[in-house]
Amino acid sequence: MKKLFLFFIFPSIIFSCNPDGNGPTDYNILSNLPLDTGGIQKAYVHESTNSPYGFYAYTPSSYEEGGPEFPLLVFLHGAGEKGNSANDPGKLELVLRNGPPKLIQREEWDPTYPLIVVSPQCHDGGWNADKIHEFIGYLIDHYQLNRRRIYLTGLSMGGYGTFSYVGNYGDDSFVAACVPICGGGSPSKANNFLNIPTWAFHGDADGTVSVNNSIIMIEAINALNPLSKAKLSIYPDVGHNSWSMTYDGTGMGTESNDYDAFNQSIYDWMFEFQKEFVEEEIQ
Repeated sequence: MKKLFLFFIFPSIIFSCNPDGNGPTDYNILSNLPLDTGGIQKAYVHESTNSPYGFYAYTPSSYEEGGPEFPLLVFLHGAGEKGNSANDPGKLELVLRNGPPKLIQREEWDPTYPLIVVSPQCHDGGWNADKIHEFIGYLIDHYQLNRRRIYLTGLSMGGYGTFSYVGNYGDDSFVAACVPICGGGSPSKANNFLNIPTWAFHGDADGTVSVNNSIIMIEAINALNPLSKAKLSIYPDVGHNSWSMTYDGTGMGTESNDYDAFNQSIYDWMFEFQKEFVEEEIQ
């Protein structure tokens, strides 16, 4: 039989199209995707599906079964948004407080290319790498998504969750790039980020999660010469909420000159990367 496995991650070419206009459209070329004129963000309470989490899922306006496969962005919230919607369905609305689901809810969501955006809700102690992996596997099975273009981001507890998932799974993770915000990870697992481009953000006045957590982690990754240099952008005099200005892009130009420039949206940056899969005959 044939087995599909990860080969490597490489920068994407996002501006080309089919040269002769014949044959099936390649929707991995992002410019070929139909425009998103305003999609639907739908709530799925915990235990209403086979997913390990309750979640919100946003699908672009042109999303349809059997249609184009869209990139996927998974957003992990912070500790203040935890809740069990199986017991209280209204708790799921906490997920809309921050990040991409908040921008979508306010009709302020406008990435360069359309994305499926899924925002799970943690209902236990914290984000668990194995459950995140199971959750993304569920999404792969149930959504019309492009497996080459799965991206992960999170804030605070979700920043830790982002570092934890890639740190535990490495090349076996589903993600092509990640953006952890005001989180932290284990430097001993830096080798698992060698092929997963990472861009961390933090405020240097964060009294909840020390900026040193991001500095130490990014330095540990770069010390191992990753495929793509890990990036770190730090906001001077900014406290724990370094996520709002990152997700909506208003923090561009306010970052410290001592670290990486915040000179493009995190979504455009993620779009630069994709996983490449190859098939090998297994005896």
